[in-house]
Amino acid sequence: MQYVIVGIGGQGILFSSRVLGHIALSKGERVMGSEVHGMAQRGGSVISHFKIGKYSSPLVKAKEADVLLAFDQNEAIRNLHFLKPGGKAIINVHAPEALENPNLKRFLEERSIELYPIKGYEILKEHMNGRFLFLNVLILGAMCGAGIGSVTLEEVKKAIEELAPPKYVEANLKVVDLGYGAMAK
Repeated sequence: MQYVIVGIGGQGILFSSRVLGHIALSKGERVMGSEVHGMAQRGGSVISHFKIGKYSSPLVKAKEADVLLAFDQNEAIRNLHFLKPGGKAIINVHAPEALENPNLKRFLEERSIELYPIKGYEILKEHMNGRFLFLNVLILGAMCGAGIGSVTLEEVKKAIEELAPPKYVEANLKVVDLGYGAMAK
């Protein structure tokens, strides 16, 4: 399973990779990854390549990712080329009309790529008083709710309990459920 996780600095992309890695390692699976931080401390682009299985290189090549987790819709659009035909993307959207672009729609149709948009900022404003630092676990919950990726909701919750600072565990678990509920069919 090959993941590309994208967003902007401060959105918790690296923690999401740690959660996925923790789950895979707990199952005895091989994990490989690479992060490009860019201007992470100043809201710049951040991308994490993450592989579970028998791979020899940490970087995901274009058209080979199974899953794209996008914490920012603009970063999602910039990185869709990583998805393989039939790949799937969870995208935090703030302006859904951007996904209606005819050229983008054609690109997605030609490659049979499925998008799963979630209004993460709205959910966090409503349920977490605008505490956007929980966006990362919201996206992980949404991935589980959509039934994509190689992890279950229970595995994500267990990993969060083991990895998150104790003062944030309860809130993280609440938000994972919010993401799951927003996407579950």
